[in-house]
Amino acid sequence: MARTLFDKVWDAHVIKDLGDGWALLHIDRHLLHDLSGAPALGELAKRKLPPHNPELCFATPDHVVSSAPGRTETTYPLGAMLWAGLKQGSEKGRIRLFDLGQPGQGIVHVMAPELGIALPGTTLVCGDSHTCTNGGLGALAFGIGSSEIVHVLATQTLRQQKPRRMRVRVDGRLPRGVTPKDLALHIIATLGASAGVGHAVEFAGPAIEAMPIEGRLTLCNLAVELGAKFAMVAPDDATFDYLRGRPFAPKGELFERAVETWRSLAGDADAMFDREERIVAEAVRPVITWGTSPDQAVAIDQCVPHPDDAPNPAVAEEWRAAQAYMGLEAGQALAGTPVDWVFIGSCANSRLSDLRDAAHVVRGRSVAAGVTAWVVPGSELVKRAAEAEGLDRVFEDAGFQWREPGCSMCVAANGEQVPPGARAVSTSNRNFVGRQGPGARTHLASPAMAAAAAITGVLTDIRSF
Repeated sequence: MARTLFDKVWDAHVIKDLGDGWALLHIDRHLLHDLSGAPALGELAKRKLPPHNPELCFATPDHVVSSAPGRTETTYPLGAMLWAGLKQGSEKGRIRLFDLGQPGQGIVHVMAPELGIALPGTTLVCGDSHTCTNGGLGALAFGIGSSEIVHVLATQTLRQQKPRRMRVRVDGRLPRGVTPKDLALHIIATLGASAGVGHAVEFAGPAIEAMPIEGRLTLCNLAVELGAKFAMVAPDDATFDYLRGRPFAPKGELFERAVETWRSLAGDADAMFDREERIVAEAVRPVITWGTSPDQAVAIDQCVPHPDDAPNPAVAEEWRAAQAYMGLEAGQALAGTPVDWVFIGSCANSRLSDLRDAAHVVRGRSVAAGVTAWVVPGSELVKRAAEAEGLDRVFEDAGFQWREPGCSMCVAANGEQVPPGARAVSTSNRNFVGRQGPGARTHLASPAMAAAAAITGVLTDIRSF
């Protein structure tokens, strides 16, 4: 029977078929962070249960630690207890912890691929909905809840219901100035924020095959905003080249043997999907969100849509509410809208290639008067590599703040927030009401578009640079 990529990885991890589409799966990798990992480790200790396979667990503080230059674990006092819980729980459970300032520390979905913890054909979980990011390497990766974290720690297994399969094929070639982030937002805006509900999404097609691994990670990261719990890209030579030499990837002959297995993971040519969607790459333009959901997005050279053009009255009301919150009017041009803050970071766009894209726009220019601009590298390794290239000086010379690795302003769980009523351009993945702080108005964009907004002080079409 022909099988998809998802089917092959799922089937290889079924310990027991529980019936009605449910199965008990073996979990190969478990990522833990301070916000959800610390309480889970505390609960495990309370029950006097040791981690079942501590060698398969990896921990790092990211969500509630400060990103301020020179930060320590106590710079953000409210997060200090969670940091301490993660550290103590990891030490007691013999779990590998990548602590502040150490190579490997960073946002879980940045450090796992760069260390080779996420590998093709593995199951990987974390108490964070954007765990699907790691599917860009061909891993079956997904976010889990608090009780599930404890269950995985105690048993290295998880009960899951098999989703339907969906393929999004992207034909053609992305135009100049269009990035994987633009493609992701275009797909969400085109198909809708609930299109992937109940599905595992596989991205395929010529535009995906030509996409660098870091771009695939960004694309899979945004799949949860499409409603999907799982997102994957079939591993290929680009994947293998990316993983070769990573600290936790196989070495030498074992790596070559692993590659043979990884090649076999690609879906069978006649595999069937429950839903198929096609996107024409050449039709994608640089995208910006205008509302309070990632699907409320248009090309930067378009206007805020009119509620009268909504597909139904309920959506029209959502558009009115979003426009009121964002301080925008129907029919208003987005390009030229003044901005107050720019945030370049998050698990969507804080990798070295993202920082290079932004630095290319910033080099030799200055942040516009009245704009506060931050760059937050996704990991300690990204930070060190960027500094070795001099990217930190490019940003600082332009007037950006160069900060320490972490989630920072993406989720605003560490006290780093956009002020109420301020308009921000963010490379993160969510623009929900209050996501970046109470009353914050967030426009999602690519690193290049965010950098352009910082320099001009307004929403700007990157193609004009």
